[in-house]
Amino acid sequence: MTSILVLGATGYVGGRLVPELLRADHTVRCLSRSAESFDGVDWADRIEIVEGDLFDPATLGPAFADIDQVVYLVHSLNDEDFERKELECAANTRAAAEHAGVGHLVYLSGLGDDTTELSPHLRSRHNVGRELASGATPVTELRAAVVIGAGSASFEMLRSLTDVIPVMTAPSWVTSTMLQPIAIADVLTYVSAAIDTHEVVLDCENSHRIVEIGGPDAMTYGDLVHVYSSVCGLRRRIIPIPVVSPGFSAHWVNLVTPIPKRLADSLIDSLEHDVVVTDTSARQLSPHHPMTTRRAVELAVAVVGDAVIAPDAAVDLDHRDPARPRDWDQAWAGGTLYEDRRTMTTTAPPTAIQQTVRGIGGERGWYGWGVLWTIRGLLDQLFGGVGLHRGRLHPDDIAPGDHIDFWRVDVVDDHLFRLRGEMKLPGTAWLEWATTERGTGTEVVQRARYAPRGLLGRLYWFTMSPFHSVIFPLMLRRIVAAAEQVEPPSPTD
Repeated sequence: MTSILVLGATGYVGGRLVPELLRADHTVRCLSRSAESFDGVDWADRIEIVEGDLFDPATLGPAFADIDQVVYLVHSLNDEDFERKELECAANTRAAAEHAGVGHLVYLSGLGDDTTELSPHLRSRHNVGRELASGATPVTELRAAVVIGAGSASFEMLRSLTDVIPVMTAPSWVTSTMLQPIAIADVLTYVSAAIDTHEVVLDCENSHRIVEIGGPDAMTYGDLVHVYSSVCGLRRRIIPIPVVSPGFSAHWVNLVTPIPKRLADSLIDSLEHDVVVTDTSARQLSPHHPMTTRRAVELAVAVVGDAVIAPDAAVDLDHRDPARPRDWDQAWAGGTLYEDRRTMTTTAPPTAIQQTVRGIGGERGWYGWGVLWTIRGLLDQLFGGVGLHRGRLHPDDIAPGDHIDFWRVDVVDDHLFRLRGEMKLPGTAWLEWATTERGTGTEVVQRARYAPRGLLGRLYWFTMSPFHSVIFPLMLRRIVAAAEQVEPPSPTD
């Protein structure tokens, strides 16, 4: 069993790495300025949290004591003067690790050719690696380019741009500069391999092992946009314009994406440089075969929030999949999910509510504004959808996978009934009813949720919102009223 200190555990990669380390039976300690930063993290009770600050060397002793290996995932791209700050954190980490006798340090860095003039972001990444390796502690520096997964800043920038803008004008280097994306799952595999093979570094004359990691596909950023578009069923065009500067591109990204400005600026600057694997060091570290970029994107977009977008696709829907969004990710991460939420409290028990909603559709209708539902069904048929003519397989019995008009049953349990839309939409829709006992009553939460596809999907939601404000409140009131008339089951001996 190895004791591992993770620095940057609440960040994108760290938040996915720690559960992997715990599953491998490592003992994990995390450093944070405040233990409250782990509130809501579902693995927080399985780690040791030590409060400290990498800018304050006097606070680092307890975090580094009795640690075998350190994983360094810290960056300061959102800060002014980030190069100086990142170097200061690295120097303090190096000194603390050396003083505590740490056996090995693993650092996730960025690809890029040191013989060229790199962007400030990539230059800082490499300088941090050199600083960490300037002491007595052996260092494995993993260098990666764009990491593909929900929550990754690079991927969320790609997602936002491609979803919103049908036609992009971009600097010419967007269609010429090469990069080599890598899936988050593969990054974690290589980090774990670096931890497991630390003896190799100890035996090397050069205790600074640099490993270049990437997926099997080298491509331009324009190619990556087209891969994402293909996976998501979008048509996107990129018009390269030589006179468009990185600064102008950064302003455009800041306008149409939720990515923090300084972070977006740094990422845009880095796209000017080729960031591809140039050696076989990854193969020497691990025989692992990374997944293709298309596969990585499929996994990254399969789930938005807790809503499964692609249930029929060949994707791993295990909740542990690191490509899925996490509750503790940044607010700007994880894709767009619109919601119409209605809540009522009733004296009807949860069983009566669930019995009522499970009988919805077909000949019973949709509890209000039947004319609007009929019109929506006719419009669906007009555009090639199934409309309302399918009805129900059985008036009362229902199971996951059954159809109800232009919906499909997604989830059925004691307190949740969820339908997934099969109407023709520029996106994916769900309608659900959740019940929770509250004292002597029941809280009923009705949610209509929608994951838009492209700009048209967003326009569709806002066009339909006025109708939602009329239909859904009446629907919930009538469902609750019907449930309150349900006869309670007879007592049994």
